[in-house]
Amino acid sequence: MRMFHGMNISASALTAQRLRMDVTSANMANADSTRGRLVEGEWEPYRRKMTVMEAGGDSFANHLTRAKGTSDGNGVKVTGIVEDQTPFKQVYNPEHPDAGEDGYVAMPNVDPLKEMVDMMNATRAYEANVTALDAHKNMLMKAMEIGR
Repeated sequence: MRMFHGMNISASALTAQRLRMDVTSANMANADSTRGRLVEGEWEPYRRKMTVMEAGGDSFANHLTRAKGTSDGNGVKVTGIVEDQTPFKQVYNPEHPDAGEDGYVAMPNVDPLKEMVDMMNATRAYEANVTALDAHKNMLMKAMEIGR
């Protein structure tokens, strides 16, 4: 294991969790947006977005070291942001400007409760990685003190 490898792993996780928090906040901000994007001349409500993460480092060398059993881990990386394909909520509100002829409005598929749980999860993961980063830094500092 290299000297700063633990810090690099924690830093990659911090970056990924920060992006996850940003995506979750965008979902919360657009929970009532009935005009998310224009599709074939019609407005479509905002679609919930989710981050997709996977273990970092998919190079041949990483697979080889993993097969030998000597892998130290390579952190995490965000591979993409995908849209949730669950159907939109239909709310009866005939006075809404985006209501159809039947009086129903297509609302975003964002569930505020689900978003808050996701935000809390991302926050806790971020805090855990800050703690791991701090512990690694303290170990390096103690190692430097031994050399005095």
